[in-house]
Amino acid sequence: MNLNTTRMLGRTGIALKPLAFGGAPLGDMFSRIADAQAHQTLEAAWNGGLRHFDTSPWYGRGQSEHRFGRFLYDRPRRDFVLSTKVGRLLRPTRTGEVDNSFWAGGLRFDIVFDYSYDGIMRSYEDSLQRLGMDRVDLLLIHDLDFWHHQTEARVTAYLSQLATSGWRALAELREQGTIRGIGAGINEMGMIPRFLDLMPVDFFLVALRYSLLDQRPLEKELPLCTEHGCGIICGGVFNSGILATGAVKGAKYDYADAPADIVAKVSRIGAICHRHDVSMIAAALQFPLGNPIVASVLTGAAAPEQIAQNLEAMQATIPDAFWQELKEEGLLDRQAPTP
Repeated sequence: MNLNTTRMLGRTGIALKPLAFGGAPLGDMFSRIADAQAHQTLEAAWNGGLRHFDTSPWYGRGQSEHRFGRFLYDRPRRDFVLSTKVGRLLRPTRTGEVDNSFWAGGLRFDIVFDYSYDGIMRSYEDSLQRLGMDRVDLLLIHDLDFWHHQTEARVTAYLSQLATSGWRALAELREQGTIRGIGAGINEMGMIPRFLDLMPVDFFLVALRYSLLDQRPLEKELPLCTEHGCGIICGGVFNSGILATGAVKGAKYDYADAPADIVAKVSRIGAICHRHDVSMIAAALQFPLGNPIVASVLTGAAAPEQIAQNLEAMQATIPDAFWQELKEEGLLDRQAPTP
């Protein structure tokens, strides 16, 4: 796959390369990363030709945005696409303690969810200061789903807050040219239709849900996006680990230990990879781009060698016979478009 080709992202007018850099690992996800290593990782991404950098206030409670900003501030602004997210505000912790169940390090702030007009404007302005930028290109509504809010009542309440208040902030920023596109990060099936029923989102960042292990969005979600002119960026294409590590002991699937049926499926995929001399990492990275609605694939990295591995995998040649065998063995939806 040619890494310098581009695809338009929905209605944003922004053309993206196939591979983008995701900032969660540089927020000290699962393990602490030294500032020097974070800088070297970003430098490897830049030198490898990556030009879309995606981060969030949530990633290390501001740590990722600071690290991206320190690296990007002296690069020509016209040469890269920058995206961040809204929906959470960072507040000084009053107890001196923070929950490190997800971030091994990061900064010492508490999180407050807020999808209101004032909350989104405050979040955006705070992000600009952490990034050291006067604008971002793409702004995403973050984690408005059951994974984070748990109950129908809370999800409905936040969707209502967004639709009746917060969306006005996003629309104003887009109309002013301060941002070029409004997106939403999606972790779960069923949320895309709910968003599109309420507001004209330009694109979705679909995490974990369109991958070698999950093609359910082909039935309803992706056709609906096509109908509405929404673009797609795919994140979490390794399903948080197992499609990168293979079916090894302790492999992770959707941020938890992989269940037995997933381990068995990945083992079967791995056997087909071996027969066709195809890297599973290459297959996982390239598969979503077989669908023309997908503008790019977003992956994180915590070290320069991971960037090099991803770049090599994206450029690997994968024979048609590999995809065909996956379909024949019932491991890939027969209707799934492949590269």
